[in-house]
Amino acid sequence: MDFEYILRVLVWTGVGSVLLCFLLYVDSLFTKYKDFEEVKNGNMAVTTRMILKLLAQGYILSVSISTSVELLEAIVVSVISFIVLLILEGIVRIILKNWVKMDLDLGTQQGKLGYGLFAGSLHIVGALIITACL
Repeated sequence: MDFEYILRVLVWTGVGSVLLCFLLYVDSLFTKYKDFEEVKNGNMAVTTRMILKLLAQGYILSVSISTSVELLEAIVVSVISFIVLLILEGIVRIILKNWVKMDLDLGTQQGKLGYGLFAGSLHIVGALIITACL
């Protein structure tokens, strides 16, 4: 194994980790409650949603890295994919709130685990759809 390969892995992993933290933070700005405060307070519904969100974003990042030649390309693809994921999730949330009268944010904040699982699964499904296009 040569030094250049090891350095590439370390740089791509480091940049990917920073981007993933940044994306989690940005996503937390779009919820009607404070994600990290709810997790610290032991809200398992919010924690479950965040774990699934992290898995989805990590999966998108891993696919964008594995299909990109340049690091900047992987970052751009990841950010665009994240924006698409936010839009998809927002559309489904609106539909559920108006059609089924299911407020995912409220139910998740109230600690209803089913709501957190459902909200988190939207991220996973969105990530699978998005990465199929990469």
